[in-house]
Amino acid sequence: MKVVIAGGGTGGHIYPALTIADAIKKQEPQAEITFVGTRKGLEKDIVPRYGYPLEFIRVAGFERHLGMGTLKSAGKLLLGMGDAYSLINRIDPELVVGTGGYVCGPVLFWGAMKRVATCIQEQNAMPGVTNKILSRFVDKVFLGYAAGERYFPGSAQKIVTGNPVRAEVLEASREEGIRKFGLDPAMKTLLVFGGSRGARTINESMIPVEKALAGSRSIQILHATGTLGYASHMEAVGSIAESCSNIHIVPYLHEMPLALAAADLAVSRAGAIGLAELMARGIPSILVPYPYATANHQEYNARAIAAMGAAEVILDRDLNGDILLDHIKKLFEDPDALRIMHKEALKAGKPDAADLIAKEALEMVYCNRRNS
Repeated sequence: MKVVIAGGGTGGHIYPALTIADAIKKQEPQAEITFVGTRKGLEKDIVPRYGYPLEFIRVAGFERHLGMGTLKSAGKLLLGMGDAYSLINRIDPELVVGTGGYVCGPVLFWGAMKRVATCIQEQNAMPGVTNKILSRFVDKVFLGYAAGERYFPGSAQKIVTGNPVRAEVLEASREEGIRKFGLDPAMKTLLVFGGSRGARTINESMIPVEKALAGSRSIQILHATGTLGYASHMEAVGSIAESCSNIHIVPYLHEMPLALAAADLAVSRAGAIGLAELMARGIPSILVPYPYATANHQEYNARAIAAMGAAEVILDRDLNGDILLDHIKKLFEDPDALRIMHKEALKAGKPDAADLIAKEALEMVYCNRRNS
């Protein structure tokens, strides 16, 4: 069985694709899986490390206003359509899966035109434009959030699966996480992160929080500032990180599964895959949606999680150190509230999402074989 998986640009599209690919291989060991991306996306560095072949097509995102950039993008789209047409004809797959990003458009379109089994996985409560368009052509749409279903008008079957979560996130133990980061097993752990580049508003608000909680005997902080904000943050907090054993500040968390395993409460942005990992681990969270995300999709994600009782939401424009410290203290001082949020987070989590997506996608292939 030959399978093509398109998805790229950001880790939020690539890691779900990789998790789905692993699930397909588990259920169909002989499957030959080829990834498709662009040379400008993170996939060029990430996918080869996981051992999957990667092909490239030429395509670019459209700007929100008319101009030379729009014309260049249109030209690249035409080139990408040609690239994707040749690629689909050459590989001749039985299944084409898209997980988001502009690269999906041409690849899924030609897969659908060839009547190959096609499906897309939408991570966000507010879908992206590409997936909205593709939903009119593909056979199935797998939804990270039930709230996203109303945005897909096409005839494709809509299935709420939740978002795929990496196996290492589910398998990591608290003991491993505590040991990895030199934490105290007797203390509650606050995990703070804003993505690989960090989040300036969260970092700035954490300065007074870290100063207020420095030396606490009940709360410890593991804070990933992002590589760009690390130096300035360390300068702002002074010697706290060095002199107080309960404050741990790092530029980047290379072992995020272990960090999640150690966490009792998280402060983070509201990217779909980060949220899926928090929910799968049952971690209560204070979410600060990135305000410039396309179509404000992070706020939709955060509101959906908060409605389930698993998180609190503070908008970026409202965030400051006093507000954040107040939320953190109230939650840590109310074990019953944390227990309820933990329970609701676990209920919201979908640890078997990738297996379900693989099963539903492969069933289309088996059905096509039976009917041919």
